[in-house]
Amino acid sequence: MLFAKPNRPPAPDSASLNATQIVAGLAHVSGWRLDGEGPQVAIEKSFRFADFAECLGFVNALGWVVRQLGHAPARASIESGSEVRVRWSTPAVGGLCALDFEAARQTDALLG
Repeated sequence: MLFAKPNRPPAPDSASLNATQIVAGLAHVSGWRLDGEGPQVAIEKSFRFADFAECLGFVNALGWVVRQLGHAPARASIESGSEVRVRWSTPAVGGLCALDFEAARQTDALLG
């Protein structure tokens, strides 16, 4: 994991989402997919770049999203030097919360 989770209590918008809310959230974030089940459920997306330097720039920008939201991804990793895989979830609530979908939207916004 590239980012440590903030050591603070969950925010009010971090209540666990039910299946209907998760499906609705996925409808508003393009290219993100559901992965896992139960308390291990997450939303995940891969981003492709020309080279490792672009991947690293994206991961650094992702750090800004983490800082602004006070919410770290469950995983952000550089795969094979040209792909960044980002996975959002909230283990403290046993799944996904609204903040995970906001983080996905802001992650997408990094690329315009």
